[in-house]
Amino acid sequence: MSPKQLFSKAANKVSYAAGHPATFVGCVAIVIIWAASGPLFGFTDTWQLIINTGTTIVTFLMVFLIQNTQNRDGAAIQAKLDELIRAGRAENTFIGIEHLTEEEVNEFRMKCEKAAKEHDQRHTSRSRKIAEERAAEARETGEAAEAKQQKKRAAATQKAAKPAIRKRQSEKPK
Repeated sequence: MSPKQLFSKAANKVSYAAGHPATFVGCVAIVIIWAASGPLFGFTDTWQLIINTGTTIVTFLMVFLIQNTQNRDGAAIQAKLDELIRAGRAENTFIGIEHLTEEEVNEFRMKCEKAAKEHDQRHTSRSRKIAEERAAEARETGEAAEAKQQKKRAAATQKAAKPAIRKRQSEKPK
């Protein structure tokens, strides 16, 4: 096993162990034991130096181990996203942009935001057009229904009027 592989394996194990609840409980126990031993050692400078030195060394080493783990995780996620872009319908120009300068990444971000706004405007415009077409259809349908109702009323009125007209015609002198 190469030194890099050995370091990666150790970094993974330490990162996992550091995030485990038992590790937190163990650290709290160490601090409680240290604090409880204060009266025994007379709260001397040496007593304080022990906890300060221990926590500083652990923190210093953990920064590098955790950073290594996060770098690999980030690179793995980036590779997966790149593969999705490559295999999908997205633009392949986005593959590898994490290696660009901050300004170049901001240019990509601005292009994406502009494209999203244009898409929203097209979609909103299309939705508005569809809504207007539906409203026009509803008006036409409503007008047709109103005309049909008026015809029915006219027919009913005419039908009701026929007996009265017949009666009047029969009452006319001959």
